[in-house]
Amino acid sequence: MKDLTVGTQLKTLLPSPLASEQPQGSGFAELLGEALSRTNQSQLEADQAAIALQSGEAENLHDVMLAMEEADISMRLLVQMRNKVTEAYKEIMNMQV
Repeated sequence: MKDLTVGTQLKTLLPSPLASEQPQGSGFAELLGEALSRTNQSQLEADQAAIALQSGEAENLHDVMLAMEEADISMRLLVQMRNKVTEAYKEIMNMQV
C-alpha cells in the first residue's frame, strides 16, 4: 500500500509528457518561412527602387544600390541556410541506427 502512495505522489510531482510537448515559440519551419518572406520582400523593394531610378522617379543612386546590396546579402544568407539544412539532412540520413 505504501508503494501506491509514493507512485501517486511522484505522478503529481512530475509533469506529464503531453503537457511539455507543446511548442513554446515559433517552429523551425516558421523561422524559415519568415526568412524566405523577408528575402522576397527585400528583392521586391530592390526591384522597385531600380525601376524608379530607371524611370526618373528616384534620383538617388546610393539608396538604390543599398537596396540592391541588401537584397543580394539576404539572398546569399538564405542560400547558405538552405545549404546547411540540406547538409544536416544528409548527415542525419547517413547515420547508422
